[in-house]
Amino acid sequence: MTNTKIEENTIAEIVADNYKTADVFKQHGIDFCCGGKKTVETVCEQKGIDFTTLSEELSAVFNEKKPTEDFNSWELDFLIDYIANTHHKYIESNVPLIQEYADKVARVHGHHYIEVVEIAHLFREISAELIPHMKKEELILFPNIKRMVVSIRNNEPVLPAPFGSIQNPINMMEAEHDGAGDIIKKIAELSNNFQPPAEACNTYRVLYAKLQEFQDDLFQHIHLENNILFPKAIELEKQG
Repeated sequence: MTNTKIEENTIAEIVADNYKTADVFKQHGIDFCCGGKKTVETVCEQKGIDFTTLSEELSAVFNEKKPTEDFNSWELDFLIDYIANTHHKYIESNVPLIQEYADKVARVHGHHYIEVVEIAHLFREISAELIPHMKKEELILFPNIKRMVVSIRNNEPVLPAPFGSIQNPINMMEAEHDGAGDIIKKIAELSNNFQPPAEACNTYRVLYAKLQEFQDDLFQHIHLENNILFPKAIELEKQG
């Protein structure tokens, strides 16, 4: 999107074009829902926000491109850092925002669309499971996989972990992945695969779009662990 379009379109139109811009508006305290009929330039003038800076931030969102990586070729310690810095960080950063949207939509629209009340509850449930899950990985499983990688790289013996085989925590993590996957699938079903009603407001639409983004990130996250990191860690332990 060019700056000309940002100048011409309303906030609501920009968010409808790319829901990720909602985060930019929120950071600047700009109402993209009820106040969405105003242009960005008008709101900047009213709130004393630098229009050029905001335009650049919005343009950066529209110009984002997802990298395509050969994850299977990466060293396991590098892959672990990527998972923690990308997927774990994504969950930690986005959970409060999505929960805020979910609670607001449930509060405002729950009497007409009862499914959004259940969606808000389910998202709170998946958040409560994922946050401690990631901490267990970061504090217990990941450091031990890294320790094995370094030992083998340096031709040193792999010392046994305090929890026994690496398979033990991996089994637990995979079971928790299944639980999180089941919850996000319930949310997808309740939301008609993240399709909001035709008359939905912008907050409603952004919630569903963010939930779909959350699902996509979670599935990629679980794929990297279940299908690449964990099997290779098990093989690495056998080498030691």
